[in-house]
Amino acid sequence: MNALTLVTMLCFAGNSVLCRLALHQTQLDAASFTSVRLIAGALVLVSLVYGRQRFADKGVNRHAGVGGNWGSALALFVYASALSFSYADMTTGMGALLLFGAVQASMILTGLWRGERLNAWQTVGLVMALAGVAAILAPGLDSPPLLSALFMLTSGVAWGVYSLRGRGVADATGDTAGNFLRATPMALLLSAVSLGQLQADAQGLLYAVLSGAVTSGLGYAMWYAVLPQLTRTRAAAVQLSVPVLAALAGALFVSEPVTLSLLLMSIAVLGGIALVVYGRRSPV
Repeated sequence: MNALTLVTMLCFAGNSVLCRLALHQTQLDAASFTSVRLIAGALVLVSLVYGRQRFADKGVNRHAGVGGNWGSALALFVYASALSFSYADMTTGMGALLLFGAVQASMILTGLWRGERLNAWQTVGLVMALAGVAAILAPGLDSPPLLSALFMLTSGVAWGVYSLRGRGVADATGDTAGNFLRATPMALLLSAVSLGQLQADAQGLLYAVLSGAVTSGLGYAMWYAVLPQLTRTRAAAVQLSVPVLAALAGALFVSEPVTLSLLLMSIAVLGGIALVVYGRRSPV
């Protein structure tokens, strides 16, 4: 994993950490976190797009402008809002494990629905991953509240849908900027509906701005910069590091314990997905 890829994965993990910090240690509510995050991300991404165009006007690489579409924007909004509401009652590492497990599982299952086939090792891996998710959802001492877990799974599936819809786009950064712009009024409508529960303080708003501007806006821009240098398998594999990084950051910044059950469930979910990813012989 090169340095830029590692920084990108740290940004992805940072989204979970910043959301958890805001909802656990400040007064900021989930709807406000979502709105501020999407607004800040939109501002940074649109600035990047128009900054590119200024260079293009001087003859250095011509790029398209802001793109995107409403379907992808809706998937982005569902991902961001469900993530925020889930982290009100879930630890950072557990949330990231469910999130990225759901992302990869949704993409794998979509491939199966489209006619891809798994070999024996991949089948074992998929069963392992699903069993790990089931263990997280089962009642137990370390299990997150069921509603929070369902929100996180919804967030992961929405991000999987967003990723699948974005495959093959000519200008991923421009499309992402447009999708952030379109998702912003959806988030503001959510905040309006949640008006009675709105709370804010300076620290919480700072976490939301950092999540939108840095770990989302700049993070996604870096991801699309390194993605062409990665094979499809490697791109999927490096993302498996995010729950591990998030759990370590949660222990460091939010004082969350890294429990034995979290380690075992992580091995099941991430190990299972790794089997599916690395067990692929060739595209069907």
